[in-house]
Amino acid sequence: MDDARDLTVLGSTVRHPLGHVEVFPAPGGITAVTFTNDELTSMCPVTEQPDLSSVVIEYRPDRWCIESKSLKLYLWGFRDRAVFAEALASEIAAEVMATAEPIDVVVTLTQRPRGGIEVRAVSHLRR
Repeated sequence: MDDARDLTVLGSTVRHPLGHVEVFPAPGGITAVTFTNDELTSMCPVTEQPDLSSVVIEYRPDRWCIESKSLKLYLWGFRDRAVFAEALASEIAAEVMATAEPIDVVVTLTQRPRGGIEVRAVSHLRR
């Protein structure tokens, strides 16, 4: 992807989740980017009950930054997926690392309590 002209979802009507995030060239001087979403939904892989989580994605860009609309649509893809919180945090971090190729990424996923237990999973990947 050479520049913002290669973005496919920004400025478009998209009515389905994406399987990846899109990126654009990182502007000079940007040393850290943080995304926060408190409406990440998935399903418990055992009970298939809905899980509601918040997620914080922090990364140090090298050449690329993540386009936020594509991130929203990527996260939407987990809505009907049966996945444990720990695997979800790891999968999101791996997507950021594979697509944006940052220096490092930290994904902190906090699953809202069910049965009185809150789950917090952290995935930290470095190049």
